[in-house]
Amino acid sequence: MHDVVVIALSSPLLIGIYKDGTLIQTVESDEHTSEALPVIFKDILKKYKIKNIIYANGPGSFMAIKVAYIFLKTLSVINNYTFLSTDAFFFNENRPIKAIGKLCFVKTSQSIETQIFKDVPQNSFALPKQIKIDDFSHDTLPIYGIDAVG
Repeated sequence: MHDVVVIALSSPLLIGIYKDGTLIQTVESDEHTSEALPVIFKDILKKYKIKNIIYANGPGSFMAIKVAYIFLKTLSVINNYTFLSTDAFFFNENRPIKAIGKLCFVKTSQSIETQIFKDVPQNSFALPKQIKIDDFSHDTLPIYGIDAVG
């Protein structure tokens, strides 16, 4: 059985295949999440027997998070996979994540907040070489971080 980790928060889309907690394959795509996920998962499902799907539930690109959540949740329900999540900071060593303009998301010990940065860092996410399922949550709802502009 394999675990799949999906980071669809910014470009490139990153997907990792894990066997016994160890990364065995990485897939990257610069295409939109909505276009890339179905094609990539078609190949993954032909090649691997999946047990868990894990995704970064935010903060990051609102649209990419929504698309990833709906696609992966549906796939998990249909195929009886365990669906898990963690926040984006797990995949970037807890560095600030660009939001809008000079705003960045930062993780404090209590919550995820926004702060203004003079020099906005570039988003950089990476798949870990090793994972432990216990590090992930069954609370998979997206974390948007800021309200929609009205």
